[in-house]
Amino acid sequence: MAKVWFITGTSRGFGREWALAALERGDSVAATARDTASLADLVDRFGDRILPLQLDVTDREADFAAVTEAYNYFGRLDVVVNNAGYGHFGFIEEITEAEARAQLETNVFGALWITQAALPFLREQGSGHIIQVSSIGGISAFPLVGIYHASKWALEGFSQALAQEVAGFGVKVTLVEPGGFSTDWSGSSSSTSEPLEDYAEVHAQVAAMRASRTANPGDPAASAAAILQIVDAEEPPLRVFFGTAPLGIAKADYASRIATWEKWNDVSVLAQG
Repeated sequence: MAKVWFITGTSRGFGREWALAALERGDSVAATARDTASLADLVDRFGDRILPLQLDVTDREADFAAVTEAYNYFGRLDVVVNNAGYGHFGFIEEITEAEARAQLETNVFGALWITQAALPFLREQGSGHIIQVSSIGGISAFPLVGIYHASKWALEGFSQALAQEVAGFGVKVTLVEPGGFSTDWSGSSSSTSEPLEDYAEVHAQVAAMRASRTANPGDPAASAAAILQIVDAEEPPLRVFFGTAPLGIAKADYASRIATWEKWNDVSVLAQG
């Protein structure tokens, strides 16, 4: 049966590729973007199966209105994708209050508001699937993107809790955790703090490390087949990596954590009294 999608951030990257894949197989899509002119070609091609919605996800009232409009237009919502987001670059000491708040407003609160807006409809239906676009940066962390990591770790936390809260209503939750992809995440859609001179040497080291790590980014178009398989699964995963690099990063990171916790377990026990 054809599905109805609600996808934020569809002007490019994952959002656009997933919207296109859904439409091409006969599904319908409510597609949000800051500028809906970017969706004109999809409207011309797919007609009333796509509902373009102008939306800044940091506007809570507008989020609720957009989700309601999509539900009223299509009559149901099957897949809700929180894809809108961006990366902020800057060492922790360099990040301004405005930069930190802006990162969290989009990546955390934007996803939270859309999720809250959709849940009453999904619960009433007794079905639905919420896709939260996280990152390998939602379970690990690297220099220069600390506030971005903070936003994705927050998304991971509330989404894992959410999955347990709504399971009884027939609603599924999946955290998609991509590695490096050519999505413009670090390009024109990103923002950067003013660097501090004291960190000049560290910045150079991190730049070299990032260049080696992101030498072969994934193709967002190739991810479409993967997302379709996930939304069609009878028992979809709570978490799934996209790309070849994340699993190795996760294994090394979690092995290190467990080793540290075990090494200091005597202190942990001492703390309990």
